Amino acid sequence: MYFVNAPIFLRWYYPNVTWNKSRREKKLYLTFDDGPIPEITPWILDTLHNFNIKATFFCVGENIEKNPEIFNRIIESGHQVGNHTYNHLKGWDHSDKAYIENIMKCQHLTKSRLFRPPYARAKKTQISLLREQFDLIYWDVLSGDFDLNLSPRNCLKNVLKYTKNGSIIVFHDNIKAIPRVQYALPKAIEHFLKQGYAFQTL
Repeated sequence: MYFVNAPIFLRWYYPNVTWNKSRREKKLYLTFDDGPIPEITPWILDTLHNFNIKATFFCVGENIEKNPEIFNRIIESGHQVGNHTYNHLKGWDHSDKAYIENIMKCQHLTKSRLFRPPYARAKKTQISLLREQFDLIYWDVLSGDFDLNLSPRNCLKNVLKYTKNGSIIVFHDNIKAIPRVQYALPKAIEHFLKQGYAFQTL
């Protein structure tokens, strides 16, 4: 189960993280989790280039090491990178020590002030420790592109329905997301640009 739109109880449980940016301005924040991988990250970068917009990529350390040229392209193209652990750990399943060590292994590669927990599942003790060094970025719009049972059309509907001023939107550059992200991403960007929105990095 997952929530396309972050519910109030989750925001209450994790009060010290960023769910969205200012609601006063027509700005949106595209983010991509899990890459970089050759199967979809270059396509995403091409799409962003075609629309002349920037995004934030929360990268997995082992994928950076496997695909350094794609990671370098993200940075050289003016996009922002964030830390998404070294190998996509779920904080709930690991001790604070093991989790932080995994994040710091990725940090040597990303050198970023931004961190997003995989699955949004980190213990409060882990959040407390991480806040000393990182801006913890969650989201208020989860596209659902990772859901194999979700049609590409409904993935797009998720984004269009819940996005508003200041929204942080999550797509994924992983293999299972490919059909949905390739359908929904360009259509969503085009829609919101026509609505007068600007896309920015975090």
